[in-house]
Amino acid sequence: MPMIYHETYIEAPIERVFDLARSIEVHIETVSKTNERAIAGTTSGLMELGDWVTWKATHLGVRQQLTSKITDMERPYRFSDAMVKGAFHSFHHTHEFTESGSGTLMKDWFVYRAPFGVIGKLADKLFLERHMEKFLSTRAAELKRIAENR
Repeated sequence: MPMIYHETYIEAPIERVFDLARSIEVHIETVSKTNERAIAGTTSGLMELGDWVTWKATHLGVRQQLTSKITDMERPYRFSDAMVKGAFHSFHHTHEFTESGSGTLMKDWFVYRAPFGVIGKLADKLFLERHMEKFLSTRAAELKRIAENR
């Protein structure tokens, strides 16, 4: 299964970064290019352990829905979400936060499996992995901008 790892240093307190990373409103702001909207489950505020949300978004030109659930949380150091229903065969995303100097080091591990067997593996190599890397790095950069400007 492919794994994407990304880390970002954010000049902001760990508690602020942790809360911004699990905010529905901030998520929507950081991924505005995909027109994501929370349409079911937890649709506003901060996600907590056991919460789920269904997102409606456009990825790679395709309108789709994806439901994920918060499966693990240790405030303010880590939380994980996993796909319950959606376009992937499966995914698990761990967000980790570590105090570093006067700020926070945010790390993302995104482990996924593309749908459609061999065709999905080919799509992953051709464009899906690059798309997901860009999606995660853009979201992290936007979260950094928001956290450092508050």
